[in-house]
Amino acid sequence: MTMRALIALPALAALLLAAGCQKVPVVERPPVESVQHGFRGTGMVQVYNPRRLEQQLANNAVPEAPPQVPGDGPKAGEVYQNVQVLKDLGIGPFTRLMVAMTTWVAPNEGCGYCHNLQNLADDSVYTKQVARKMLQMTQHVNTQWKSHVADTGVTCWTCHRGQPVPQYTWFTVPPQDQKANFIGDKAQQNTPAKSVGLSSLPYDPFQPYLRDALPIRVIGNDVLPGVDGANNRASIKQAEFTYGLMMHMSDALGVNCTYCHNSRSFASWEGPTQRVNAYFGIRMVRDINLAYLEPITGVFPKHRLGELGDVAKTNCATCHQGAYKPLYGANMLKDFPELASVSAVVAPAPAAAAALEGTLARVLFAVGRAEIAPQYRAQIATVAGTLAKAGTRVDISGFADQTGNRDANLELAKQRAFAVRDALKAAGVPEDRISLRKPEFVVGGVSEDARRVEINVAK
Repeated sequence: MTMRALIALPALAALLLAAGCQKVPVVERPPVESVQHGFRGTGMVQVYNPRRLEQQLANNAVPEAPPQVPGDGPKAGEVYQNVQVLKDLGIGPFTRLMVAMTTWVAPNEGCGYCHNLQNLADDSVYTKQVARKMLQMTQHVNTQWKSHVADTGVTCWTCHRGQPVPQYTWFTVPPQDQKANFIGDKAQQNTPAKSVGLSSLPYDPFQPYLRDALPIRVIGNDVLPGVDGANNRASIKQAEFTYGLMMHMSDALGVNCTYCHNSRSFASWEGPTQRVNAYFGIRMVRDINLAYLEPITGVFPKHRLGELGDVAKTNCATCHQGAYKPLYGANMLKDFPELASVSAVVAPAPAAAAALEGTLARVLFAVGRAEIAPQYRAQIATVAGTLAKAGTRVDISGFADQTGNRDANLELAKQRAFAVRDALKAAGVPEDRISLRKPEFVVGGVSEDARRVEINVAK
């Protein structure tokens, strides 16, 4: 290679680099805009890039609502068979809503995405069963969670945006493979993930806070710890998981920390009202995940489930999708008032069911844990469906082994039984049809069978 060629290489590399960069739109270049969000001098300013905002506005466009139709005439339940939700809605508004939902969720697939077109009453298409539950969920959010959604509410479009499966969901993350413990516990760190803004923070803040309801707060109200050190102590690891959730929330809403927090004291509730809204939002998401999504795990085919067999769940990005308010506050609910009321769910009269007896399910637990694994939640949902048809009462029995601290083992067995009871209730089984029996010790040594809870038909 000649000297002239060697000298030209750096220039050529710079030219190629510049050409490559020009192919990628630079949305973060100046100028940017800032909005004062709190007292001057506190740093409570929201910074927006107008070019990125233009992209977001396009992503949050709202489809035109179909024209209103008269609500008189026969009811949907009188015209169609097996209408379990919106049964008492007039056939005109019912059809209008079905057309809108098709546009919101499956514009390319059409009605056949959820229905057997040869028999609309057929429930064999799993997406129809899911859609029915999601319709109930939407009504529940719009009526029971006004503390977060106010009167703006949500519709199917809020999450789906014309896609059969919402773009932003999450599954339970498989535990780290520690390779015979050679690597050690990374605590979910040093693996950059979009869920936490590509930082080194723990990459799954969703399971602890948006499903298991672990404490999010890491700064105590007292200056010093209590006598036992437990009243005002949160580990660095706990704080990192909390910060991971905060990173997700900031990214999901397209804001920074001061949108919800007083920058003088992040632990203080003195400041923007958005923090109160976020407080209710976190609890709303948990309610959706536990009461509406996990109970229908067994309805989904295997390819729609996560690596551990769990159903896709919601987080803040599912609705917000980068906007501080979903759809930037556009109120679609005013055009669809039927989604702002709770419909009585009327299931078709079941055929005479065979008498149930014996053990309906056995739920096994990990050592020292009282959380229900995803595969058993699907089993519990199936049991709940069976109970709904049979009208049967059940007893829940927790078991424990006799090694170690007997009192602690019995208490753990009781907590596991409570968890199964709560899962049955979330799946629609009335509490008065569930009885808790006193925990029992198993005969023999330590075994997986000792860490079980049984759902038995009450005698």
